[in-house]
This record gives sequence, C-alpha cells and structure tokens, in this order.
Amino acid sequence: MIELVLVGRPLCHLCEDMEYALAPLLAEYGASLTVLNVDREPGLERFSELIPVLLLNGEEICRYFVDELKVRKVLSVYPADSD
Repeated sequence: MIELVLVGRPLCHLCEDMEYALAPLLAEYGASLTVLNVDREPGLERFSELIPVLLLNGEEICRYFVDELKVRKVLSVYPADSD
C-alpha cells in the first residue's frame, strides 16, 4: 500500500483542508495517509513555514493546497491494493 505523509500542525485550517481533499483520492487509489506534526517530529523543521506539505518517500508532491493532477499522477504509478 502506498503511504503519503501530510506534514502540518494542529488547528491549521489549510492542513485540515488538504487532509479532507485527499480522502477521496486515497480511497480511489487504495493509499493511506500519515499526518505528522511539524512542531513535534524531528527533521521536519524545514517545512515549518511551508505547511501543509504532502510527501511520498520524502519527496514533496504539493504544498499549501492539493494539486489533484499531480497527486493522481504520482498515485497512478503504483498498483491499486488488491485486497
């Protein structure tokens, strides 16, 4: 299963919006999402002023808002979960 990472912080409306906008894409492609708090996870300080940031394998897919075309392009490379 492909796992995307959303770097954000609590009470961030853009972070909540991104998580909400990703939900149908995650379901469609059988992907999962891990949400990390930029203020609590070591090594994420570089994203502090860029949140929300969506990552796959440490590589940035988009920031601030979901770029649906870009997310679809990245997710389409991976086979759908067969469960």
